[in-house]
Amino acid sequence: MNPADLKYTAEHEWVKPVGDNLRIGITDYAQEALGDIVFVTLPAVGTEVSAGQSMGEVESTKSVSDVYAPLAGTVTARNEALDANPELVNSDPYGEGWMVEIAPAAGVDAALTAPDLLEPTAYEALTKT
Repeated sequence: MNPADLKYTAEHEWVKPVGDNLRIGITDYAQEALGDIVFVTLPAVGTEVSAGQSMGEVESTKSVSDVYAPLAGTVTARNEALDANPELVNSDPYGEGWMVEIAPAAGVDAALTAPDLLEPTAYEALTKT
């Protein structure tokens, strides 16, 4: 079950408001499909990202997958714990396995009503197809 307080992308990222910033990670569905995560590459703090742009990679025992920015903004924090413990993405994708926080760019809707972001029920339907 996907947390109801998050928004989702068709590329399997989740987004959660944290103060003025947005916390981003990959969904349980994504980590399950990837298998055991062995390495995570994240952007440096201060990196500007555009919506839909690759902003990192997740490497598993099966494959390497890009992580995409769901919204435009500037990276304000990265989960340094993933450097030593990438498996947190598997064990707690919506908690300790978060990846980055982004300060939304001017004009970006921080209330998460962007049309490309999915409600939990819509994301659930997407993963069933």
